[in-house]
Amino acid sequence: MDKNNILPADTYIVVNKSIMNDEDRKILNMLYQPIIGPLSIILYFTLWSDLDKMEFMSGEYNHQHLSTNMHLTLEEIVSIREKLEAVGLLRTRVKKGNINNYIYELYSPLSVHEIFNHPILNVVLYNNVGKKEYEKLVEYFKIPKLNTSGYEEITASFSEVFSSVPLTSYDVINDDIRKCNKLKLNINTNFDFNFLIASMPKSIDIDKCFTKEIKELILSLSFLYEIDAMHMQNIIKGCLNERGTISKDELRKSCRNYYQFDHGGILPSIVANTQPEYLRTPIGDTSKRARMIYSFETISPYDILKKKNNGAEPLKRDLKLAEDLIVEHGLKPGVVNVLLDYTLKTNNNKLNRNFIETIAGQWKRLKIETVDEAMKLAEKEHKKYNKKAVKVTSTVKEEKLPEWFDKKIEKKEAQIEEKNAIEELLKEYQ
Repeated sequence: MDKNNILPADTYIVVNKSIMNDEDRKILNMLYQPIIGPLSIILYFTLWSDLDKMEFMSGEYNHQHLSTNMHLTLEEIVSIREKLEAVGLLRTRVKKGNINNYIYELYSPLSVHEIFNHPILNVVLYNNVGKKEYEKLVEYFKIPKLNTSGYEEITASFSEVFSSVPLTSYDVINDDIRKCNKLKLNINTNFDFNFLIASMPKSIDIDKCFTKEIKELILSLSFLYEIDAMHMQNIIKGCLNERGTISKDELRKSCRNYYQFDHGGILPSIVANTQPEYLRTPIGDTSKRARMIYSFETISPYDILKKKNNGAEPLKRDLKLAEDLIVEHGLKPGVVNVLLDYTLKTNNNKLNRNFIETIAGQWKRLKIETVDEAMKLAEKEHKKYNKKAVKVTSTVKEEKLPEWFDKKIEKKEAQIEEKNAIEELLKEYQ
């Protein structure tokens, strides 16, 4: 079954698999939202609000209800739902039929301590918010230090307060009692553990060295830092301590150093970035252009490429190009979205790296950071192109343009400087 093929009549219920509280709201807004985006968090809260007063299970709704409440298409809801699933906040089940029935199981977010010590989420959070904002988050959640010198602890122990009583034959069955459940990140990888273990020194106690916790950490790090078993074996050998076990802190540090050495000191960004909140346009304008700006601001370059590829996984070279625009050229994700959309619409759905990097260099020098600035500059550049085209021939076929373009473009003769700029840009199309 196609996961994206949800119909408005398809039903769903929400099941609370955990115990959620106001602290979870703060964690979701401050720590998860920079990773998966605001729309996914809104979907989580919407499903949460669908629960009944006992907060165990919701009534039955159809997906038209969800689409109407969130003002999103069902395709968009599936996309943001998958982000919740990817970070362990949601588990989805479906029973197929004439009308498909879905179950959405909500799980608690990780604790603050777990997120800041997570091998993947911590790195992604750092990359998405930047060093300065990350340090603010750490400072916000820090436990204040209290000077307890001169104080004597007088806390009573359990045995001092309570006495033992004889046990009865009553057996307590508590498997169904609610508790704080959290899902682990489900990482699909072809990492070859057999090769890794076989390459270890014979003196190593394999069971003691490769515990379940260590294996999960190795899988996470191999995925995050793109390290195969052959290279991981050398890293692990350098992390073995005198007890023949693997130091988790050393393993994290060594894998990070390995990646940074190969990528010029840059840390990986594996979750699609969106435009930073402080560079977004205030919500309120309902014009078509404003909606387009909002779209560019709230989806990632990955989502743009996937949508342009008819929902299929984007080509690696296209993803690498988008990544280079962010990392090497320093463009913001929303600005990259405009550039990709502009190029695909005006260049017959082709991504010409030379052409794109020429524009990216210009935008970087002009310090273009917002979607609105990028759109206006793209329109200005296209106006130059149209002037050149009209000068060359009077029978130019009108090309398909992005929806956000101003169609009322005056076709006046270009200045000499503009002509030269146009000729340089047109070379890249050939």
